[in-house]
Amino acid sequence: MTSTFTTSFARRLVVKGMMAGALLAAAISLPAQAAVDVNGYKFEDTAKVAGKDLKLNGAGMRTKLVFKVYAAGLYLPEKKNATAEILKLEGPRRVTLQMARDLTSEEFGKAFMDGLNENLDKAEKQKIVAQIGKMGELFASVDAIKKGDVLHLDWIPGTGTQTELNGKKLGDPIPDVNFYNAILRIWLGDKPVDKSLKPALLGEAK
Repeated sequence: MTSTFTTSFARRLVVKGMMAGALLAAAISLPAQAAVDVNGYKFEDTAKVAGKDLKLNGAGMRTKLVFKVYAAGLYLPEKKNATAEILKLEGPRRVTLQMARDLTSEEFGKAFMDGLNENLDKAEKQKIVAQIGKMGELFASVDAIKKGDVLHLDWIPGTGTQTELNGKKLGDPIPDVNFYNAILRIWLGDKPVDKSLKPALLGEAK
């Protein structure tokens, strides 16, 4: 009986070893979640917004003169390489900014308004003037944005534009998808704040 027990026990060990080996091989063969590196700032390949998995459409660095300002990533329900198609997308969307330098709220707010003014005509701005005012109040509630801070600008259908700084929501959601699309045009419009960042966010090969 001892011999039978020993043989049976040995067989169980062999089977368990084979199963463990198979599981390890399967785990190794699974592709790891990729991350895009932009001058040391990493963007995961996916992000979850409003319970939906979004794909990283593209990422790049915003520079002004020779200074790095922030790394930006655009997350969409599906990858697109044309601004018009992105503005028509349904479902949640996200812009993530990882700050590469300190900015006062006044500096960030001015840059935001300059981007809007360059890409919206008077009639377009008039339609969202109330929302622009709310975003201005939101920026004013933050003393400064520091190097290393992470800012999310999310569009959540049925809710609005939600701003989040370092995991904390700022203010109430701002309704109207036209306002969020106006924000996107800061980077993706005809006169983007950074001409090299636009193609990077659109996922175009350099």
